[in-house]
Amino acid sequence: MKLYHCQGARSLRCVWALEEMGLPYELETLPFPPRVFAKQYKDVNPLGTVPALVDGGVTLTESSGICHYLAEKYGPTPLAVSNTEADFGRYLNWMYRSDATLTFPLTIHFRYTALEPEERRSAQVAEDYRKWFLARWTSVEAGLDGRDYLCADRFTMADICVGYALYFARTLKVDEAMTPNVSRWWERITARPAFERAVKK
Repeated sequence: MKLYHCQGARSLRCVWALEEMGLPYELETLPFPPRVFAKQYKDVNPLGTVPALVDGGVTLTESSGICHYLAEKYGPTPLAVSNTEADFGRYLNWMYRSDATLTFPLTIHFRYTALEPEERRSAQVAEDYRKWFLARWTSVEAGLDGRDYLCADRFTMADICVGYALYFARTLKVDEAMTPNVSRWWERITARPAFERAVKK
């Protein structure tokens, strides 16, 4: 397997998942954004976004989907929640909420504070999407009430996927995301050796 990655990008989810599972893989770290600074990467992913996981004849480019794929293809693993477990639906909901609902508004905030040329940046757009993220992030604080992890009474791929959204928020100094339940959960999941290895890579 080969994973294409940019430091701090959503591909961190995939590096973390691979490290948790102890799977052998090759990591290629690209400059950000690769569609500008590593144009040859478009031969792998025509969208020019990271991640891309190449596993034999299969190429996947969605970070949460890659985590789901790894757990299913290379399990069994406690990182997955099976369809026979009570929290299966909760698990899938967190897996896909992590990107579509939680990470997306942060990417718009990032774009209009850092990526766009100075003349195209917009404090109003950035603030609107920051507030959008925080309104949706309340679901994580509520979801962790009385729980150490998001589902199934154990650390799963859902914690990896939602955990990246918080990692990104902290990178962007959206400090209000560190509510009480979230803060305790964050300390717990980032103390894992696989997270430390992933961030170093």
